[in-house]
Amino acid sequence: MIEEIEQYFRDFTQELAQVATRDELHRVKGKYAGRKSKFPVFLSRLKILPLEERRVVGQKLNEIKLLIEQLLKEKEAALLKEEKKEVLDISLPGKREPLGAFHPLRIVMDEIIAIFRSLGFRVEEGPEIETDFFNFEALNIPRDHPARDAQDSFYLEENLLLRTHTSPAQIRVMRKLAPPFRVIVPGKCYRRDAFDATHSPMFHQVEGLVVAPGISMGDLKGTIEIFVRRLFGEERKVRFRPSYFPFTEPSAEVDISCSICQGQGCRACGEKGWLEIMGAGLVHPQVFRNAGYDPEKVQGFAFGMGVERITMLKFGIPDIRWFFENDVAFLSSFKALR
Repeated sequence: MIEEIEQYFRDFTQELAQVATRDELHRVKGKYAGRKSKFPVFLSRLKILPLEERRVVGQKLNEIKLLIEQLLKEKEAALLKEEKKEVLDISLPGKREPLGAFHPLRIVMDEIIAIFRSLGFRVEEGPEIETDFFNFEALNIPRDHPARDAQDSFYLEENLLLRTHTSPAQIRVMRKLAPPFRVIVPGKCYRRDAFDATHSPMFHQVEGLVVAPGISMGDLKGTIEIFVRRLFGEERKVRFRPSYFPFTEPSAEVDISCSICQGQGCRACGEKGWLEIMGAGLVHPQVFRNAGYDPEKVQGFAFGMGVERITMLKFGIPDIRWFFENDVAFLSSFKALR
């Protein structure tokens, strides 16, 4: 009978080796370890054997039964593991993950920073939550100026507001650094403007400030002309128009020639031939005094530009709202620029 049991086990191992699926395994399991297997027959025959022989045969039968059950479990685990493996079909083309695109405002902001870095400017930062002193008073903006009205600015407390321009950084930088220095300050600004084609309650600016003895309007004009031609192309013309800002004297608006009509006048530029890009001027003596500088010993110039405005002119974008709508088709069109 022992020989019969061992042959049963050999038959089992041969069939188990051929199993390739869990369905085949269930069939082999039912045949060799289920209720219809030979084990119930072996047990019934075991009862009629002499006592000494029964012990030997019973021990062998139990060993084979346990071994069959163990081998079945191992085979099932191996089949499960094989099923979980990812099948790599090298005949299929590879999967390309979609590439993202830099936001057009980020592209232009980085380009502006790179141009001014090449001219020796360092990049500084200022807080987006400002005090009334830094945002207005230190910049020579009087108490009765409309910009201080709660309808024009986002006030958080009586003396705290979201900065309305990056110009407060002028005072902070002058209190931090000793002349001579050249800095730009990029960042977000906030005003209570209607959200329309040309206005947004949140926008970006880049402030520039140069302080050193003997700085003149000629230094300002030369710097801006280099910047404009590097950003918009060598063919662009630059025009300075007299203007007024409380923190610069003299002050000017900076225009560039229209790229569509080459300064002749068209619908894009309102028939003027020119497009405004920034405000600039020599730092007002009172601003120097508010920062602790002697205006008799140092001079300087400052400028500020809206990044949205620059980006719209550079790429011909007609509506500022496009920058904030997260239109994938619009944003994807800028992939080739980085």
